[in-house]
Amino acid sequence: MSPLARLAGAVKREAAGIPLPPGQVLGLVLDAVLQRIHPLPTLSARRARRSAGTLLVLTGVGITVWAVAERRRHTTGSFALGRPEALVTSGPYSASRHPMYLGWWLIHAGVAVYKGSRWAAATLPAGMAVEHFGALWEEKALQKEFGPAYSQYMGNVPRYVGFPARTPDGGERS
Repeated sequence: MSPLARLAGAVKREAAGIPLPPGQVLGLVLDAVLQRIHPLPTLSARRARRSAGTLLVLTGVGITVWAVAERRRHTTGSFALGRPEALVTSGPYSASRHPMYLGWWLIHAGVAVYKGSRWAAATLPAGMAVEHFGALWEEKALQKEFGPAYSQYMGNVPRYVGFPARTPDGGERS
């Protein structure tokens, strides 16, 4: 097998572990379709827009890849993203309970900025809303699986960015 074929196989295996959140995938597909059906004028300042968009995409990819790598590092058997073996609280999970969603939101925002696409900017909030409901469902499942450890984690680490999810009286802030 050639080195290029081995590299292609390795990239394919690694990419299989990176989640594709439905809200962002659908939003980016809708952006392409809507822009083709009813093109909206792009935003101006092309060079600055593309630089900012590239930075957002690269940041999002970096966060997502780092989160997947951190989850994989805490896996002893076969890696299955949807079935965690352990509660991961290190790496990007020490700053956000859902760093992969955050990464994909940055990728989607970066595509919108890079392309100057008003459609991509319009579909981002809808995609975020879809994934937020997914995050709430995941948190309930993780709380069942990891119990008090996950409750403590929820109190110490924000859901996405910002402040921890718990208010001083112990109630959930979100």
